Amino acid sequence: MNHRVFLAGASGAIGRRLTPLLCDAGYSVWGTTRSEAKTEALRALGAEPIVVNVYDAAALGRAMATARPDVVIHQLTDLPKDLDPRQMTDALARNARVREQGTRNLVTAAIATGAQRLIAQSLAWLYAPGHEPHEESDPLDVRATGERGITMRGVVALEDLTLKSPPLQGVVLRYGRLYGPGTHAATASDFMPIHVDAAAQAALLAIDHAGPGIFNIVEPNPHVATDKARRELGWDADFRLAA
Repeated sequence: MNHRVFLAGASGAIGRRLTPLLCDAGYSVWGTTRSEAKTEALRALGAEPIVVNVYDAAALGRAMATARPDVVIHQLTDLPKDLDPRQMTDALARNARVREQGTRNLVTAAIATGAQRLIAQSLAWLYAPGHEPHEESDPLDVRATGERGITMRGVVALEDLTLKSPPLQGVVLRYGRLYGPGTHAATASDFMPIHVDAAAQAALLAIDHAGPGIFNIVEPNPHVATDKARRELGWDADFRLAA
């Protein structure tokens, strides 16, 4: 099926790797950015660029009405360059706002324009303490406090909006710590790594190869189980884009 895809966050690390995958698969892609300066780069990747701020609900609704997508992919984040520790406290609050208010605006616009599926980026390292490896049905650490608590509240809001907004079919991808081109790390971390290309592949596969639900998207590790993504999505942690 030639899906029409609205990719929120197309100029981000995952978005830049995901856009050519979507186009190569035959999908029509509208990609968002907040910066006019990034539109030509998105067009070069094959997307129709849309300059819009996710917090401007009216403008977002108009943009989505223009695209008329049947699939919305949410890859929005708001993090500082190089994850500068001096800026991370404020950044965590901004990121939580993206996950709460931003996701709510995306859901509202998606339903209004008749989209059928919402695929959203979440995190794999927020499970409550307990037996490992964690499966997707294990509880999240909803009692977390401090900076973890800020992130936790944003993730809970994002996942609830994604999974509980009928008639949208919601798919949540719980990513590990990204590395690779365009990310903040050239090599894998020691804790729940995931290459940006494999993260992008998971979003591509979630369009047609999965029912609604949650998937851990992490390289093999002792902390979270990844067999569900491999079994139901056909996902490959070793996937890489051609050079």
